[in-house]
Amino acid sequence: MKQSEIKELSVAELQEKLGEFKKSYADLKMAHAISPLENPIQVRSARRTIARIATELTKRELQ
Repeated sequence: MKQSEIKELSVAELQEKLGEFKKSYADLKMAHAISPLENPIQVRSARRTIARIATELTKRELQ
């Protein structure tokens, strides 16, 4: 998810997306621990998307 897409979402939508991405990240980590993923970059991508969403939420709280 790109930063421009994240900025367009409301706070409620961001919180919902954050929960979805955290769940998918946990699933990816578990699958990667059991057997190597075909594309391990997915793990890094999910982690960075979670950070982007969390940063946007924090930024909006401080405004």
